[in-house]
Amino acid sequence: MVDVSSILSQIEEGDSSAADRLLPLVYDELRRMAALMLDQERPGQTLQPTALVHEAYLRLVGPDCGELWNGKGHFFGAAAIAMQRILVENARRKRRIKRGNGWHRLDATQSDFAVDHDGGLGFDILALDEALNEFASEHPEKARLVQLRFFAGLTSPQAASVLGISTPTADRHWRYARAWLSRRLN
Repeated sequence: MVDVSSILSQIEEGDSSAADRLLPLVYDELRRMAALMLDQERPGQTLQPTALVHEAYLRLVGPDCGELWNGKGHFFGAAAIAMQRILVENARRKRRIKRGNGWHRLDATQSDFAVDHDGGLGFDILALDEALNEFASEHPEKARLVQLRFFAGLTSPQAASVLGISTPTADRHWRYARAWLSRRLN
């Protein structure tokens, strides 16, 4: 089996065929991440997991990327962020076109920002993005943890590994971030 990290290195070195070899290896995991993220969206979301995966993949390994990957974990973390940005851009575009750019916030107290819930939350992705950006300006590492746990669906040990911190530290950061975001979104 070909190592994802070695293919990422080949992409960085300019091997144009490496991106074609990478997609089959990462597609199932990217599709799982996309489905998880779309399950968190309000009902009526028109973007499909496949389209989200393809758009994010193009942003990650497309001709304009220029990103250097520090292995598989870094790549999937960046994929989660790319998918989050795509969903935010899509929500902003829809709001601008259909809703006159008006804000309508929903109560997010139904969620403790865990990724293992049943069904969608129906929260406002734009409100979450705004709160997460504010949180990131104060606590960048904790915000990155939220992106990895909430959007990428990583477990606490997996996210800790990507961030290079211990699992107990990741758990403490996660509790703090959930409390901060819950307070901000209320």
